[in-house]
Amino acid sequence: MTYEIAIDGKAAQLSIDGETFRYQRASGDVVEHAYSLVKAGEGSYSVLFDGRSYAVTALEGGEVSVNGRMYRVKAFDPREMRGRRAAGAAQGRQAVIAPMPGRVMRVLVETGQAVEEGQGLIVVEAMKMQNEMKSPKAGRVVEVKVANGATVAAGDVLVVIE
Repeated sequence: MTYEIAIDGKAAQLSIDGETFRYQRASGDVVEHAYSLVKAGEGSYSVLFDGRSYAVTALEGGEVSVNGRMYRVKAFDPREMRGRRAAGAAQGRQAVIAPMPGRVMRVLVETGQAVEEGQGLIVVEAMKMQNEMKSPKAGRVVEVKVANGATVAAGDVLVVIE
């Protein structure tokens, strides 16, 4: 399974396949090793990675403690995001948000413009891949909150459709 993640706001890709752990930073650097994981308590794990042991505890609010050092972690399962978009295509105002940290490459719409469901609104580059953010519904662009070249964090509102 592969996840798009952000650790302390830095984008990366995490793949776990059997006993192999692969972590790729946005810069392209890759860390890949065998690992083992044993549950050590409620929300706590002992992880053996490259011959070293790590005490990992999942805390509230997306924080994770690794050997006492705190990290803010967000994970994005692409399958869940597609489901949320489809389920969220309801009535009323809809905010199109950045699914992960990245840079706005192109703004394809402007305030007041009519858009169709599925029409491209903004292109965001993350992990050296360009992702087109699409309109969740037919409507009118009420607000464009970013400009070309802007850096965005996961969860930032990019465009509002009404």
